[in-house]
Parts: sequence; structure tokens; C-alpha cells
Amino acid sequence: MEELIFGIISHGGTARGLAYEAFEAALEGDFAQADELMKEAEMEIGEAHKLQTSTLQREASGEKFDVGVIFVHAQDHLMTAMAEKSLLKQMIEMQKRIVKLEGKV
Repeated sequence: MEELIFGIISHGGTARGLAYEAFEAALEGDFAQADELMKEAEMEIGEAHKLQTSTLQREASGEKFDVGVIFVHAQDHLMTAMAEKSLLKQMIEMQKRIVKLEGKV
């Protein structure tokens, strides 16, 4: 269970970091890099989500888990990463529009 928990935290944290790197690339006008980093962030979220889903499926099948604070933290960490990634994706799209309106593309 600990391996699963730390996998969720690790993948979620990596996704979050990549999303922020993507936003920084967008602010610098490198939208190709921003898009690539967001794809990587999405893959990391996908890996974390697979781990989360496998746990949910196991529990739905009758397996019992002791839910500790660290598991709750992992869930919170993943949901925060997902929300921030989504927000940063929208901010990147806004940056693209701003640049286009300024005539820099």
C-alpha cells in the first residue's frame, strides 16, 4: 500500500511541476514546449489515476484497506495537481490569445 501511495504522490507532484514548467514556457512564447510539457503532465496524471483507480476497484471487490492520513494526503495531492494542471492549461490558452492579439504570432 505504501508503494501505491507514494506512486500517487510522485506522479501527481511530477505532473504539477510539469504544468508549471509549461506555463513558464508559454510566458516566454514557447508554445510548442508548453504543449509538450502539458502532454507529459497529462501522462503523469494518468499514471497516478491508474494507481488510484486500481485501489478503488480492489476495495469495490471487497478488499479492505486501512485508510491513514498518508493515503488521504496522496488523494489530496493528486486532486490538487489535477486542478492546478487544468487551471494552468486554461492560462496557457489565454497567453496564446494575448500573444495573438498583440500580433506577435
